Amino acid sequence: MIAKLKQFLTSHAQAVTPEEKAKHLKLAAVSLLLEVVYADQTLNDEEASLLPDLLTSALALTLTEAQALIDEAKSIQGNATSLYEFTNEINEQCTIEQKQKLILAMWKLAYADGQLCRYEDQIIRRTAELLYLKHSELIQMRNAAINALGE
Repeated sequence: MIAKLKQFLTSHAQAVTPEEKAKHLKLAAVSLLLEVVYADQTLNDEEASLLPDLLTSALALTLTEAQALIDEAKSIQGNATSLYEFTNEINEQCTIEQKQKLILAMWKLAYADGQLCRYEDQIIRRTAELLYLKHSELIQMRNAAINALGE
């Protein structure tokens, strides 16, 4: 599926509209969030409810649009071979602040069930590295997520 998506993106690189670019970016971001959700092999109620909430607030989507995006990203994410497939799209289109917000959302999802799985931690750290974020930014976003849980 990802190979087909890459082929499609490559063949239509010149003809990609801004709307299509925005959709590809959203799919990449949601796919990374799903990587965190599924890292511990379980989808609990906290994570299941937090993901659409994060998308509606961060991307100004309706709940229906957010759920449709999640469903589409699930099919893409399930066939992915690496995080690079998603981070490359984000690196091309996002600012440092937007990348930090994505990492913050990933941390919030990881801590949603009250515990951090080592696989969740590894995925977030690897993603931050691929997004060229500093270690201090990664820790700052983690601390902000932990503080948000306490409120």
